[in-house]
Amino acid sequence: MKILITSLTLLASSILFAQETAKKDSTQTKKIEEVVMTKRVFQKKSDRMVFDVTNSPIAKGTNAFDLLKETPLVSSTDNATLKILGRKDVFIYINGRKTNMDMESLVEMLKNTPSENISKIEVITVPSSEFQLDGDDGVINIIMKKSITDGLNGTLKLGDEQSYYNHPSAALSLNYRKGKLGIDGNVYSSLQKQEQSLILTNGDETYNNRSVGAITDPNQNVGGYVNLDYELSPKQNIELSYNSRFNWSNNSQTNLNSIAKNFKENKITKTNTFNVEDAHSRSHSLNLNYELKTDEEGSKLILNTSYLNLQRLQQNTNVTTDLDSQNIEAKFLQKTPQKVNNLGFQADYILKFEDTTTLSFGGNYNHTKTDNDTSFENLIPPTGNDTNLSNHFVYMENISAIYATLEKNLGEKFSGKLGTRIELTRNQGDVIDKIDPYYHFKNAYNNVLPYLSANYNFNKNNTLSYTFSSRIRRPSFSQLNPSRQYLTLNNYLQNNPFMKASTYYTQELNYMYKSSYFLVLNHTYIKDENEQIPLQKKKDDGTILLRYIRTNYGTKQEFGGTVGMQKIFFNGIWSANNSLNLAYNIFRGSVSKDPITNEPFDTYDINKKTFFFNIELNNNIRLSSKKDLFLGVNYFFLSPQKIELGNLNSMQSLDLSIKKIYKDWTFMFEVNDIFNTNKVYFKEVQSTGYFNSVDQNRYNRIVSIKATYNFGNKKVEKIRKTESANSSIKDRT
Repeated sequence: MKILITSLTLLASSILFAQETAKKDSTQTKKIEEVVMTKRVFQKKSDRMVFDVTNSPIAKGTNAFDLLKETPLVSSTDNATLKILGRKDVFIYINGRKTNMDMESLVEMLKNTPSENISKIEVITVPSSEFQLDGDDGVINIIMKKSITDGLNGTLKLGDEQSYYNHPSAALSLNYRKGKLGIDGNVYSSLQKQEQSLILTNGDETYNNRSVGAITDPNQNVGGYVNLDYELSPKQNIELSYNSRFNWSNNSQTNLNSIAKNFKENKITKTNTFNVEDAHSRSHSLNLNYELKTDEEGSKLILNTSYLNLQRLQQNTNVTTDLDSQNIEAKFLQKTPQKVNNLGFQADYILKFEDTTTLSFGGNYNHTKTDNDTSFENLIPPTGNDTNLSNHFVYMENISAIYATLEKNLGEKFSGKLGTRIELTRNQGDVIDKIDPYYHFKNAYNNVLPYLSANYNFNKNNTLSYTFSSRIRRPSFSQLNPSRQYLTLNNYLQNNPFMKASTYYTQELNYMYKSSYFLVLNHTYIKDENEQIPLQKKKDDGTILLRYIRTNYGTKQEFGGTVGMQKIFFNGIWSANNSLNLAYNIFRGSVSKDPITNEPFDTYDINKKTFFFNIELNNNIRLSSKKDLFLGVNYFFLSPQKIELGNLNSMQSLDLSIKKIYKDWTFMFEVNDIFNTNKVYFKEVQSTGYFNSVDQNRYNRIVSIKATYNFGNKKVEKIRKTESANSSIKDRT
């Protein structure tokens, strides 16, 4: 159940963020004696926007995740995902190296990494060919600090959140340097017990079902990372990085009371579905990086190898009871363990010429194996293992890629970048012990993915850039596992091993004025788009089945236009980050059968068009001349719109924060979603008469207190930028 509701939430938030607002350049003014110097805090460099947070007041007393939410072009409304303007998903790089972790581990790490450890944040809306990415994803590269003199520094962070339940957390970060050796690490722990209320409906004019209930999901997280950086010589560096996370979610409960009305037979059925889930997961990732500077122009060779191991042990007991007779209608035990192993290699060479020309080329190889041994056991007669619903799915994937890019400055006004990426994908999936060839498949496909960008500086106040990129998005590994997640007896979620990769073609036009005002126009065409599609059909007794099936459905086009500003007023007292986004989406497609069983369903039509807009206001106000007291006021509004699952209602949230800096301590008090308006509700009515809806409250109103203490040597610098060899794998776990 948690998987479905999380998917619905991510879908709703992705619709908001797929058209998320852009935020722009600002300046920071320093007065040294009688000379006034202006430093750009946010500026465009080649294919990316660079946000220098070293001297920004918002970078103290918070964590990496919250700092990213304050970064121009980046936003979050669900406190669990980050999005970039016009991008569904974000790939996180740290010091130029892709974070080789599953998404849950990555979010926990960011929330427990002190913002004081960050030097710069680079935002790449349309990444070039050298990046290993899926679809129209963007890139956030976090450049960390490290000591420039021998010694130790660190940050201790304590936090407590009060939502429906209380969530304490603690984290410790250390940074040590001695001669040529640099070590930095982090360890964290948090307790989270999340509550969701749900109202699910589906049916037609002859039958409808309404399920009302809640999900209570306790989680304990422990994790951390360590990075070792050693200078072999003035031209050679080697770095070893290790990340890990452990999660325990015991006694997670889903409790749904359902009322099914059969109008033809004038019959009402009342049932309760109670699901108890125990889940444990652990992830380990390791990366070894070697860098060699080959000339005085800055050319260099970069070699990477990475390993990822992820294991999830999950089992749930599901009981459905007739509330009138108190008879147990169904009771089963489902175990859904997953193992993911990935090994990746990457080589890059960056050749710089004296005439501001840069040639980059390289390649990578990734081998991934996933093992999903799902068992389904009936606990009431007839008892025993259900071979139809049990499956042992093993999936193997090999991806090879080569790329080349050429970047050139033609004078002070014009620059451009041209590139291409060739990817070869070979995969194989097998359901063990199933003889039917339908449960065994092999695929092989190749993709040529061009890239083009051009930048023109009219003068120091006016810049214009255009970017084109093509990418493919492969399904996540869990989406390929042909298992079911039951909500009720007649309502479940089903994955699909036969999904095709989606192809994305993206264009973006970006105009900036005085590093403060901006206009962004973008268009994305998606071929073979996929989503969880709610298919319904009527059984012989009049009961209606509802299956949320992940499958390709057709094409989608996204048009977006964003205007806004990022500017500092009144000598740094007020920092404003405000924008308005207009969007228009076109969906074309339909689904009429279960791709696993080939079972026919009434056609679900996805031919629709929608216009919507969203407003985002992010403001920080300095309340003290000593620069030690700040007020934060943030607000977003998303208008109603159509999505694949139906008509999504409007969403909005108002957040307030107070931050106090006292010597080496920073204290922050925050209230998120003050009026408890950040909720998800959508409903779809098809021409066939079938309808379905989801009303979800995740209790996003949160009151939090955070205390941060910085100690040790304060002299810091950026650490070396490296990239992981299996960069696009972790986001698919």
